[in-house]
Amino acid sequence: MVPIWAVGRIPAPPAWNNPGVGRIRLTCTTGPTKHEPMKHLTILIASFLALALGAPAGAQKSKGFENPFASPVPVETVVVSAKIDKPALAPSDQAVIAVVLDFAPTWHAWPAAPRTDASGEPIEEDVLAPELADFAVRTEISLLDPPEWIRAIGETQYPEVKLAPVPDILNGGTVDAPVYKDRAIAFIPVQLADDVPAGGQSLTVLVSYQACDDTTCQQPQMVERSVDIRLVESLDEAAAENAGNDPGPDFAEFDVRAFATLAPPAAESDSDEGLATPVPGSSSGGVATARPSFFGVEIPEFTGPTGLLLAALFSMIGGFILNLTPCVLPVIPIKVMTISQHAGSPGRSLVLGLWMAAGVIAFWVGIGLPVAFISSFADPSMLFGIWWVTLGIGVLIGVMGIGIMGLFTINLPQSVYMVNPKADSAGGSFMFGVMTAVLGLPCFGFVAGALLAGSATMPVGMILTIFAGLGVGMAAPYLVLAAKPSLVEKIPRTGPASDLVKQVMGLLLLAAAAFFIGSGLVALVADQPWMGKQIHWWAVAVFASIAGLWLLVRTFQITSKPVARVAFSLVSLVVAGVAVAYAWDSTEAAKANYQEIAANQQLIAAGGPISTRAWLPYDDRLLQRARDEGKTVVIDFTADWCLNCKALKATVLERQPVKDQLLADDTVALTADLTSQRAPGWDKLRNLGQTGIPLLVIYGPALDDPWRANAYTPDQVMEAISAARGG
Repeated sequence: MVPIWAVGRIPAPPAWNNPGVGRIRLTCTTGPTKHEPMKHLTILIASFLALALGAPAGAQKSKGFENPFASPVPVETVVVSAKIDKPALAPSDQAVIAVVLDFAPTWHAWPAAPRTDASGEPIEEDVLAPELADFAVRTEISLLDPPEWIRAIGETQYPEVKLAPVPDILNGGTVDAPVYKDRAIAFIPVQLADDVPAGGQSLTVLVSYQACDDTTCQQPQMVERSVDIRLVESLDEAAAENAGNDPGPDFAEFDVRAFATLAPPAAESDSDEGLATPVPGSSSGGVATARPSFFGVEIPEFTGPTGLLLAALFSMIGGFILNLTPCVLPVIPIKVMTISQHAGSPGRSLVLGLWMAAGVIAFWVGIGLPVAFISSFADPSMLFGIWWVTLGIGVLIGVMGIGIMGLFTINLPQSVYMVNPKADSAGGSFMFGVMTAVLGLPCFGFVAGALLAGSATMPVGMILTIFAGLGVGMAAPYLVLAAKPSLVEKIPRTGPASDLVKQVMGLLLLAAAAFFIGSGLVALVADQPWMGKQIHWWAVAVFASIAGLWLLVRTFQITSKPVARVAFSLVSLVVAGVAVAYAWDSTEAAKANYQEIAANQQLIAAGGPISTRAWLPYDDRLLQRARDEGKTVVIDFTADWCLNCKALKATVLERQPVKDQLLADDTVALTADLTSQRAPGWDKLRNLGQTGIPLLVIYGPALDDPWRANAYTPDQVMEAISAARGG
């Protein structure tokens, strides 16, 4: 979703209000293009503990609206359009498609990756420094699904880069970096086939980019643009229709030498989806494997056959470790001795052991098939761009992690324990293996559940490889011991070590839960920026609701007295209701204030009137401008960690009649948020001779010195505002 920073009554500048730009389809581009190999490696190494980490999509807002005089945030940061250099084309004709990116002031996109040869090796130097190239989401422009009547496509000629300030990752502050900004135009040369269908046709251009300014980056986006073309039967007919046609200045920078790079459209790759990445500007127009790097150090690939091999290896190790849990380790000797007794001979024992191992593997493949089935018909990774999906998966994995550490257990129905297949035949041994894995679920069911949730973003082959590898690893001890039963005496007994295995599994599951929960919260804040400073109140509301629910459940379990049940039910509702109501009210207030600030951002930056209908972030220049205009200025010095500040604002500043006076036309309300030690309000606080908060300061045309107070009542604030106005 494109964040909308200005709404309704604030008209968009004409340059950004183009009704003909077509429809936009936005998708998450944080998939396999750069970070997928490392994500897969992480999953592989920890697959036995279900650390199946995914990368949800979402933009990150680094500073929010700390400075009302900072770069304005327009309605559209980038307007993408596409056109062709001549209206009519004939068989074998050549043409140029211009893709225009019009950037709003202060906004830019990262440049395309350097061109590569057929093997994927760069053939030119990257314009970005390594520390920026590691994190930049590159601009990519290509022809999407070219029709059969397109015989050849040339290399995309990308725009010239320009310098713009970006965050300095190494030293802090900003640094000038080469980017696309202002009006950037790329060109795609094409050549038609000898036989083309006459009439109206269209080509589709795919543009992926990420819009940023010096403090903020929006969600990476993919935009499709259609180019209408009229195909005629002969070059003469095309020349007649194109007579007098002026393609315009947008085509002036096209280099005709690009026609020398024309090559047939690349055939679709048969490799596994997600294992290859299109490389912009590749002379072959094909697919090359992306090589990620970290601060200039190249990271080896773990995809394709190598990735599957590593998936199998680490999964088998993980499956073997599952045997060390208290639910499985004690029964291994029993299961092996059962097979040996039915077999009667070492050879027969090995055969039955093989069938038992096949049953264990079949169990794991069976629970992995649903995820593989869903992954083959859809793109589950898209779900991870939805904040509540990612957050919910994190909570689920967290609950599983707590469960495996012993807070609660999975109790299978008694009927499951009654199933006892005989291991005296191939089929019986197979079911014997299946039930062996089933009966271990109380210990490793948490791992299986977390792995099911996290592996949905991987290709089908990777999913099945991981689950089959877990089965092989878990089945290996049974197979070895069936071949040589005398080794049973060497098996360690359960005790503190096996409990430690479960505890470590639980802690690592909590680590995976933290990743998903954090990613979900990042996506939430990117989608709803006003939630950035409200999340902790929702955490309070969640735990208060859990406390209320627990009180309610335990009350009904402990006592059957109606009076006690009713009384404690009311208490639980109050505990949960008050917390949720406060979180809801504070979020709605933050949302309204955020939208008001966003809507007025452009007007303030352009010298327009200062908003008096919202609490604006403190800024020295904004304070001075408001005072120069003769307005009364109220500054509330606060912080997220200052409960007294929040209490005063909730009980005094946001209540009538003070609220109406603070939002009056002649009054500007500023919030000096001191949550960060680098907040600009700290200098102002020290200049006022104060060392702590809460603090309310009021300036006015009738006051020589500002009024200030660390604690105040509604009457005191009303009197101070009146005195500041001269009333």
